[in-house]
Amino acid sequence: MNAFDVLKARGFVQQFTAGAPDLLRSDTPCAFYVGFDPTGDSLHVGHLLPVMAMAHLQRAGHRPIAIVGGGTAMIGDPTGRDTGRSMLTNEQLELNKAGLRSQLSLLLDLSEEQGMLIDNADWLCEWNYLAFLREVGVHFPMGPMLAKASVKERLKTGMSFLEFNYQLLQAYDFLELYRRYGCVLQMGGDDQWGNIVAGVDLIRRVEQVEAHALTFPLLTRSDGKKMGKTASGAVWLSADKLSPYDYFQYWINVDDRDVGKLLRIFTFLPIERIEELEAMTGKQVREAKQVLALEATGIIHGKTEAQKALEGARAAFSGGAAKTAMPQHTVTLPIRVTSVLAESGLCQSTSDARRQIKGGAVRLGDVKITDVNHELAELPEDAVLWRGKKKAVRLVEG
Repeated sequence: MNAFDVLKARGFVQQFTAGAPDLLRSDTPCAFYVGFDPTGDSLHVGHLLPVMAMAHLQRAGHRPIAIVGGGTAMIGDPTGRDTGRSMLTNEQLELNKAGLRSQLSLLLDLSEEQGMLIDNADWLCEWNYLAFLREVGVHFPMGPMLAKASVKERLKTGMSFLEFNYQLLQAYDFLELYRRYGCVLQMGGDDQWGNIVAGVDLIRRVEQVEAHALTFPLLTRSDGKKMGKTASGAVWLSADKLSPYDYFQYWINVDDRDVGKLLRIFTFLPIERIEELEAMTGKQVREAKQVLALEATGIIHGKTEAQKALEGARAAFSGGAAKTAMPQHTVTLPIRVTSVLAESGLCQSTSDARRQIKGGAVRLGDVKITDVNHELAELPEDAVLWRGKKKAVRLVEG
């Protein structure tokens, strides 16, 4: 299949301008870009969707440009927010950008000839404000900008003029990338459609050239909730924020109804193989989930870590491997169970740990913990601490 049909078949396509399909169906390679604001030092599963789409296009011969928005992050995208974003220091931005560079490179070849990673601070921070208004601001009528749903909502709670400028800056990024690298396609989440089309219009007005837009569907679960979130927070790609084992467990525990969709988006398996897995029913769905978890974890953490996570899961849930394959947490005895739950990451805090104990969700091996003041003086032979049926760590004495 051509690049557009690959994206369509895998569920990456939501909206697009009229010329986008022909652009991606052509044998002529094109340069395209996706922007990532470095508001944290790690991407999460929500960010992974556009990166996977970029990887498919690169495999089809197109040239990806990943923009790490050091310039736009100084303002913060107001889309989808009811309050302004916290301002980041230059030091925070540099640390965050370094983290994003390493993660994007897991899936994209960003060597000069194959792809690029660029910081829009390189051009945005050089602008004189009056010059920017004269060259760029003149092309943005106030009516359409104020009519944007995201702007209307933010105006109710107080939108700063700083945030209001964000659309101009993102649109100018597209124009600058066209001028420098011939980039004619911008992609992003469907909530970015207005900002992306603003860039398309700017290029048409300034350069009299047709540029294109394509958006991805917002990732939701079958129950309508946002994908990539758990009770303990975002599903981070960084092993420092979320262990490969817990990342693996996230995919194993997705809703049965979502397995096919997630296999299409978050793996590189052929469509024919995915259709075989989608056809599985009953207990076989567990096998499809295992394939999803192995493939998704392998892409981010490597095949070795993915296999270790599988062995750890078997040890925890079916006794099929050595308990040493499970994630472990070192404790100094004596220690309260509430402290272990919080320190190991099984619970968000000691208060959360107490709630989980009171709710009957905590056990050590096969023994349920019912006393919030329970103290471990020694570790039993089966020293696996559980919170609920799906989260566990093996305790070792340090």
